[in-house]
Amino acid sequence: MLRPSLEVADILRRHGHAWRQSHRGHISLGQLKVMSAIERCRSAELGGHVLFCQACDHQQIAYNSCRNRHCPKCQASAAQRWLEARQADLLPVDYYHLVFTLPGPISDLAFANKGVIYNLLFQAAAQTLQVIAKDPKHLGANIGVTLVLHTWGSAMTHHPHVHGVVTGGGIAIDSEHWVSCKPGFFLPVRVLSRLYRRLFLEKLTQAYQLNQLQFFAEQQALKQEKHFTNWIKSLSQIEWVVYAKRPFAGAAAVLAYLSRYTHRVAIANSRLLSMDAHGITFKWKDYRRKKAKRYTTMTLSADEFIRRFLIHVLPSGFHRIRHYGLMANTHRKHHLAHARKLLRVNEAELPAQQQTTDKHQRKEQQQDATYVCPDCGAPMSIIETFPRRQQARAPPLKKGRT
Repeated sequence: MLRPSLEVADILRRHGHAWRQSHRGHISLGQLKVMSAIERCRSAELGGHVLFCQACDHQQIAYNSCRNRHCPKCQASAAQRWLEARQADLLPVDYYHLVFTLPGPISDLAFANKGVIYNLLFQAAAQTLQVIAKDPKHLGANIGVTLVLHTWGSAMTHHPHVHGVVTGGGIAIDSEHWVSCKPGFFLPVRVLSRLYRRLFLEKLTQAYQLNQLQFFAEQQALKQEKHFTNWIKSLSQIEWVVYAKRPFAGAAAVLAYLSRYTHRVAIANSRLLSMDAHGITFKWKDYRRKKAKRYTTMTLSADEFIRRFLIHVLPSGFHRIRHYGLMANTHRKHHLAHARKLLRVNEAELPAQQQTTDKHQRKEQQQDATYVCPDCGAPMSIIETFPRRQQARAPPLKKGRT
């Protein structure tokens, strides 16, 4: 695969130092770590190895990657590994795609409360799906849910939302049979949105009462309980968006979707067009335009481009892919085995892709361990390795000094 002519790493290497200086005191440690990782990714600073092809004597240097989850270059391989692990989890049923978004005022509050607000978003979305699905008036079943957090819009603005991949049916409450959705219809969107709104606002109010929220700038008035209560009331009177798409066209479409969404970052290198005196130009999708004219370009100053990219850095240790119901990690294997039994799926009837997942994984691992020559296609071997460069560190404090 050819390297894109422009990468986020190139922008940070050229403008990152000046950006750090101008925003000193307003950059989190997490953002600094992401900048440093992307700037050094696949460079001599991280070390690497020399490859040699015995068939044609081709030799090349390969540098190590940073493996940071916000790095555009490192997500393709991470997504592939994650997908291979998920292939065996697919059931022979329809899957639906849902999107849960947040109103603008709450998105603004999330700037200073990312961990709290994003967790509430996951909890409210998952609980909404599970409660409505278990209701006998709707489905009366325990469904499988995978939620993926995205915090950006196409122009890298702050737009927190979760994408959900949900089984089109589930195990009945009595665990005796499988309950399928009506063809082409999952659950009523209006019912989902109303419950989602109520649950989220209840959880947000609880977080406020536990002093888990921080308020800055124009939001400082919300520190007063009266103002916060009125603010919550106003949010309860507007429509919240829960979007349900048509069911996926088979298991292959589910995996294709997941491969695009699970490990996506704020902007892919392929969307970058140029970096010059005018700023950074990139492609983006304007949903306000007609479908045929949605794709256009935008130019931002280097300072604004880096700011927008870094507002999507997640808190350390935060999980942006989560599973619930049948897909919950603790009981996934048992639930899926029981679901296949209820669906009367024999091992011999499973798609070959699922039957031989372990074998494919071993094969992929073997292939990953073999480097292929770009000239003749023969395997390449490592003939030399070199370590990463040591970073300069401050001298240790002497005893008695503070």
